[in-house]
Amino acid sequence: MMAKFNALVVNKEDEEFSVNVKELSIDDLPEGEVLIKVKYSGVNYKDSLATIPNGNIVRTYPFVPGIDLAGVVMSSDDSRFKEGDEVIATSYEIGVSHYGGYSEYARIPAKWIVPLPEGLSLKEAMVMGTAGFTAALSVQRLLESGVTPESGKALVTGATGGVGSFAVSILANLGFTVEASTGKESEAGFLTELGASAIISREEVFDGKIRALGKQKWAAAVDPVGGEPLASLLSQIQYGGSVAVSGLTAGTKLPATVFPFILRGVNLLGIDSVYCPMETRLSVWKRLATDFKPDNLDVFIQQEVTLQELPDFLSIPLEGKAKGRILVKCES
Repeated sequence: MMAKFNALVVNKEDEEFSVNVKELSIDDLPEGEVLIKVKYSGVNYKDSLATIPNGNIVRTYPFVPGIDLAGVVMSSDDSRFKEGDEVIATSYEIGVSHYGGYSEYARIPAKWIVPLPEGLSLKEAMVMGTAGFTAALSVQRLLESGVTPESGKALVTGATGGVGSFAVSILANLGFTVEASTGKESEAGFLTELGASAIISREEVFDGKIRALGKQKWAAAVDPVGGEPLASLLSQIQYGGSVAVSGLTAGTKLPATVFPFILRGVNLLGIDSVYCPMETRLSVWKRLATDFKPDNLDVFIQQEVTLQELPDFLSIPLEGKAKGRILVKCES
């Protein structure tokens, strides 16, 4: 085992803020039963916020961000895991108050760890990461609410982002007719390749006016956007349809009326990928390795970068330039 290893460290002292790759030792890592040699991580919106001065994600400094990681167990004090096991760790406090995946080594509580399911490689798991997991959890909730491909069209907002792009692929693979909403007309080919049957503008979902009830267009929707566009979307869901919401890139306020719920029986499904029960987490990762798995995961990789290169790519989600996933190769 290496006496020293590399990690991306953010620090804030008075008015000084820094993001640098530094050498750490195993003793620098927080407590946890399982020591993991990290192979891959990824860049999420939350990770980008963690690497800016006022992102309101990191609680104490210095800190190692990265809410996703996949790697190999080096040692374990928990009987559920042994040396050589391939594992995934996402969410919980990882990358928020517990050192995360932007590191060659991580020490993680065993109760936060998922065994890598058969059918996935470590790299594939991190191409998906929290974004793919959130999309899969959203689709699973829609299916549980009774929505089927026969119910009608499914809408995905923010479709070029991590959650959106995976949701398009998963829904299309399940046989849904998928309409993908985006503000990036140049990415129509990317979304069509993922399985979208139609590409629509943001304005077709929200034209600036929020109506109590609008024309019924979609049976289901995956929405990582939130805010006013979500309020508008709810008014356009078919009777008995469902919307799975997981994000807030358009804001936290929801200026909707009760009419979609009490007159059309619309279901608003909240998606929490951070603290969802481990039983659910295991079942969703299993589906990501089987019937939810995209046919070609390489198409989701916007960029593959090393830890040393990572600082130059952390702003992409905040700038609205994300297309799929930025994959981080953590080992030297």
